[in-house]
Formats: sequence, structure tokens, C-alpha cells
Amino acid sequence: MTIFSWVLALVSSLFALPVLASEGVLPPPDSGLIGWAVIGLFVLAYGVVLLEEKIHLRKSKPVTVAAGLIWILVAIAYTMEGRGAESVILIRQTVLEYAELLLFLLAAMTYVNVLEERGVFDALRTKMINQGLSTRAMYWFCGTFAFFLSPIADNLTTALILGSVSLAVGKGNPKFIIASCVNVVVAANAGGVFSPFGDITTLMVWQKGVVPFTTFFNLFIPALISWLIPAFVLSLTIPESHTKNRHKKIVIRRGGIAIIFLFLFTITLTVILHNTLHLPPFLGMMTGLGLLKIYGYMINKKETALFAEDITCNRKQPFNIFVSLKRIEWDTLFFFYGIIMCVGGIGALGYLVTVSEFFYTGLGETTTHTLIGVASAIIGNVPVTYAVLSMDQTLSHGQWLLVTLTAGIGGSLLSIGSAAGVALMGQARGIYTFGAHLKWAWAILIGYLAGIGAHLVINQGMF
Repeated sequence: MTIFSWVLALVSSLFALPVLASEGVLPPPDSGLIGWAVIGLFVLAYGVVLLEEKIHLRKSKPVTVAAGLIWILVAIAYTMEGRGAESVILIRQTVLEYAELLLFLLAAMTYVNVLEERGVFDALRTKMINQGLSTRAMYWFCGTFAFFLSPIADNLTTALILGSVSLAVGKGNPKFIIASCVNVVVAANAGGVFSPFGDITTLMVWQKGVVPFTTFFNLFIPALISWLIPAFVLSLTIPESHTKNRHKKIVIRRGGIAIIFLFLFTITLTVILHNTLHLPPFLGMMTGLGLLKIYGYMINKKETALFAEDITCNRKQPFNIFVSLKRIEWDTLFFFYGIIMCVGGIGALGYLVTVSEFFYTGLGETTTHTLIGVASAIIGNVPVTYAVLSMDQTLSHGQWLLVTLTAGIGGSLLSIGSAAGVALMGQARGIYTFGAHLKWAWAILIGYLAGIGAHLVINQGMF
């Protein structure tokens, strides 16, 4: 069957609403024009999101408005059939899923901001730059560090740290900067898929409870392969020379090292509580955030006293954790709210069941999940992952890991396909661009397909 035939069949199936629901669950209402209005609102809102770089309208704004309008239409559709109470239950279920994600990310982002405020990342960046390595060695150092830092922090923070290193090392050498930025984006995205903490997609899959914590580590080799192949190709474009940039050594501020260990303890506590008592991950993270607040109070008291005695510190402010809380990427968090609520509303009208039946029955699980990665490069990994999770498909651990792998790595195909790529386009403006990244999409695609192949072979017992 041709691609056109598949598209035609999918459009026809959408017109066929209402769809069949799962056994024992009431079917969605016959939405008719309301259903198409909901789809239109989502497409329009996401189209505005894709234009963010041109029109400078924050991505959270259109999807937040669309989410409200979509659920109003959903409630109208249910109420017209005398089932208004059902829509209330559905929206509360969707909000609960977002709330768990929000609280988890709130704690994790605060820890990252505090570590940045304490100078931990600046000290790390300076130490790397001052190594005096060759440009090719620094290229591999940045990529390797990005691959292993992303599972602990996240791909956005990792990309910003290693991106600044690439800019400092490659000053006046745009060829190095482009290669290193592409390398960092691919490495950060690939490294994030074998850890529940490395990417929003892995976090969503883990919080859903469909894959145990340690099972994600089975993606290490496939993720490594998906990064190494394009990394090797890009490395051939870098001339061998030695870096001369030197930066003044930065001292980590009071409590910085202790906060690193407190963050690791928080992660460990989260995993233990989830694996032993089956408590949702956000509880462990929020408990760790509480501990950080208490420790922050102690730092504040100490620095307040010291700064009062030392007139050379009169321009510095004592540590205040609420300043770090204010610096959280609230636009991103509200964007996730809008996306999850929009997709949840679409699911409430039965569209996700229709799409699920079309793809999983027509194309099969492996092909569908491979295409999900390509789609994530265009519309983002969060909506596609949440859509798959909302379809309630009965998948093996191998297939759930494949969803995680493709959604996480697929975003590397385009510079706009991941938060890491978008961040570096802003950081290396005019050098690392959409076109510069697109030039190497073929190598990234080879790595992407090789990583999928490695997963299918190495983890075949999980399918």
C-alpha cells in the first residue's frame, strides 16, 4: 500500500467517529463537527509553536489556550449526550498525570538551578577548557561528557554546558563549532534515553509504570551506537590543532559539592520508594527538594553572617533557594501542561483509539515506533510519547523501550526536534543553524536506524 493510501485510510477512519472503545469502557460521544474543531485547534496551536523562533511568541501560550478551548468542546460533546460527569472525570485524570510530571520536574530543575548558582557547572566548564587538548580531542570529550551527563541532569542543561565549552574552544573556527554542537545535541539526546531521568519521554514512560527503572539501562548500547556513528562522521571534518583558550579558575561556592551528593541521594530515594513501596516518583523528588530547602536555609544563615562582616562581599547576595525556583523554565512546564491537556482532550473524543487501531494494526508495532521517532523531530517527543501512553496499548518491555529510544533520539534528526537543539541554536546564533544541522541529518539517520537495529538484536528476548 502506498503512503498516499495510508494517509487516505487514516483520514477516512477519523471521519468514522465514534470509534470502538476498549471492552468494558463506554465509547466516546459522537463528536461530529466538535471533534474536527478540536483537531483543528490542536493543529493551529502547534503550528504557532513551530513558528516560535520567527514570531517570538513563547510556545506555552498557544497550547495553554488551545487546551482550555479543547476541553470546553469535549465537555459540550459529552453534555449533549447527557454524560457531562464523565468529561469531568477524564479531565481530572489528565490533570493528575500532568501534576505528577510537574512536581517531579519542579524538584529536578530546582536542583539543577541551584548547582548552577553555586558555580558547579561553571567550574566544570572552565576545567574542561583549560585542559589544553586538541580540537579533535575536545570534540570527543564534549560528546562523551554530554552522553554521560544527560542521564543524570537532562539533555537541555547538558547541551547548554557543553555548548558553551564548544564555543569557547572553537572561537574563530565555525567548522568546529558546528560539528561540536551537532555532536553535543545527538549525544545529549542519546544519553538521555537509557535513564528515566535523562529525558521527558523516559520519565513519562517510567512514571506510567510500564517499564521498571533498571530496564531502561538495556538501551545503553543502542543509544551509544546511535551517537557514535554520526559522531565519527562529523569528527572527520575537524582539523587537528591545539586549543589556546585559557579561563580563570572558578571556585565552587559554599555547599556546592554537598548539594551534588544531596541530589544523588534524592534520585536514589526516589528509585527506592518507587521500586519497594510503589510510590509515584514525584514524592521522592519533592522530599529531596524539602531537604535542599533546609540545607539552603543553613547556607543562607552562614553567608548572611559572613557577608555582613566582609565589605568585599557587599555586592553578593546570600543563597536563596526561591531565586532558583523563579529561574525554572516555566515556559517549558506550561508547554507540557498545554500539550498533555490537548492530547488528553483528543483522546477523550476517541481519536487516539482510531489512530492506534490504524497504525498498530496496519503497520505493526516496530514500524509504528520507528515512525514515531521521525515524527518527534517535527512535532516534538512529548506529544507523541504521551499519545502512545494514552492509547493504552499492551506492549512488551522491548516495544516500550523502542518507543523511548526512537522518541528520544529521533529529535536529533532536526535542530528543532529537541530542547537541546533549540537551546544551542540560540547559544551559537548564526553559526549552528537549522541548515547547518540538516546537512548532517543523513549521518544522524544512519545512527538512528543502527540504534534501532541494535536494540532489536541485543534485547530480542524482551519482545
